[in-house]
Amino acid sequence: MRATPRSFATLVIVCRGSSRSSRARASCLSDSFRGCREPQLIPSKDYRQNKVKPDHAATFDRLVGAADTVLVLDNETANRAAYEGANRAMLQRAERLVAVWNGEPPSGRGGTADTVLEARDAGLPVDVVWPQDAARTN
Repeated sequence: MRATPRSFATLVIVCRGSSRSSRARASCLSDSFRGCREPQLIPSKDYRQNKVKPDHAATFDRLVGAADTVLVLDNETANRAAYEGANRAMLQRAERLVAVWNGEPPSGRGGTADTVLEARDAGLPVDVVWPQDAARTN
């Protein structure tokens, strides 16, 4: 059973696979976290230290700092299992999933494709966004 939402929550993850245009836009999203009552999820205790690249650290810190509540999951290490757990926790709290996804099949567990498929299997409404000129970079 899903709780009745009291606010709209936005989850932004700045990661290596993101398009440059998405990363640039993330810096202006921190205001959307202000007053957010739902916890913002971090997949592991070491995520900030070991996964956030130095050139993304300020944006990550600004987004996390703007949230009313931050939930760091009880995983020691950021790995596929931690990402799967974070995705599950997010879907348990969601009424709708808005995913930035290129539509490609899963490349392993814990990614966006798996999360979209899991949300659809659970009957959660899913909106997929992929800007026309966007491209993944690795």
